[in-house]
Amino acid sequence: MELIILLVLLGVFLLIGVPVAFALGASSLITFFALDIPAVVAFQRMAAGMNVFALMAIPFFVFAGELMARTGIAERLVKVAEAIFGRSRGGLGQVDVGASMMFGAISGSSVASVSAMGSTLIPLMKEKGYDADYAVNVTITAAILGILIPPSHNMIIYAAASPVGVSVADLFLAGIVPGVLAGLALMVVAWLVARKRNYPKGEFPGWSNFVRALIMSIPGLFTALIIVVGIIKGIFTPTESSAIAVIYTIIIGFLVYRSLGPTRFLQAAAGAVKTTAMVMLIIGAAGMFGWLFALLEGPQSLAGLLGSVSDNPALVMLIIMAILLVLGAFMDMAPLIIIMTPIFLPVAMEAGVDPVHFGIMMMLNLGIGLVTPPVGSVLFLGCAVGGAKPEQVIRTIWPFYLALIAVLFAVTLIPQLSLWLPGLGK
Repeated sequence: MELIILLVLLGVFLLIGVPVAFALGASSLITFFALDIPAVVAFQRMAAGMNVFALMAIPFFVFAGELMARTGIAERLVKVAEAIFGRSRGGLGQVDVGASMMFGAISGSSVASVSAMGSTLIPLMKEKGYDADYAVNVTITAAILGILIPPSHNMIIYAAASPVGVSVADLFLAGIVPGVLAGLALMVVAWLVARKRNYPKGEFPGWSNFVRALIMSIPGLFTALIIVVGIIKGIFTPTESSAIAVIYTIIIGFLVYRSLGPTRFLQAAAGAVKTTAMVMLIIGAAGMFGWLFALLEGPQSLAGLLGSVSDNPALVMLIIMAILLVLGAFMDMAPLIIIMTPIFLPVAMEAGVDPVHFGIMMMLNLGIGLVTPPVGSVLFLGCAVGGAKPEQVIRTIWPFYLALIAVLFAVTLIPQLSLWLPGLGK
């Protein structure tokens, strides 16, 4: 009975528009009272949810992403991508995807990617005759790639929320192939839509300009190399790597690109504090909710329910993916990772799914939720940056959405797409 109270209250609070952190906290507190458990236990569980050393990486990675968005890295990556992809029909769409893949490998943030790529490429595309809805659709769907291509702070959240030990290094490696595959799928769709709408072709800027742009982008791209190689080789932990990313970004921003002045630095710090505070509040509330859900044997009940539907592992995974797709349309990514990982991961492992493979599926699945109405935080941010009407963007996003869904099916049904790279070193 108390489990039903917990879930119903959460659903009601979310439906009436209560912020996610407060919805999780209020539904948990009311259920604590119903169980006659002292309120102090609730706040202890909330503190315990935030008191995880691995989560220290989140504020540093967020801060690094904020700094990167203000150091001119995005503009330099656009020049490299334009030289590589810009000559085809509607080449700026493919440039957007390619630059987002490179920027995602540095920042690991969809929001930072939309802000940086959107403010740079959307006005340029509109100036060249591209429709606003196309420019926004390409930008927001390509921003999801930063969740898959390492480093990704969402993978760190997943590893911390997992009830079993999951290697962050393995998750980082596992995201590369699905991330590149999703990027290629979006490039194909961007080209097909551009061809249908007869968008203009770009021009190759010349080898000298390409080499110059590539050299200028290397210091920024080197950030991802330092982080990923350092973690994989065991040189430093994910938390240490996030701090190194901040220090390195400050150095190249001040000394190499000379675009990070005191004002931009303070803006980046303020943005990081705001984002981190929101994420950590959600993590604490979700920790309290998750502890209560486990106490009431929610995971066991859900596993039994899914097991009664089918004993086919592939079908069980498709059901879980469908549930996450629906939930992703109504809730943000971080709280869903924290809440759903302890619930669904044991069910998936019982069906024979590797926890690293499941993590990559969850990243892509919930990433799609970021561009899915009615919540779709990345969707509406992209519309705001691009000055496009949300209803027009939603009406024409379906080809890009189908490409991401197709990649999700491939990643779900072909585990080696995720597990091949992590398996090479074992």
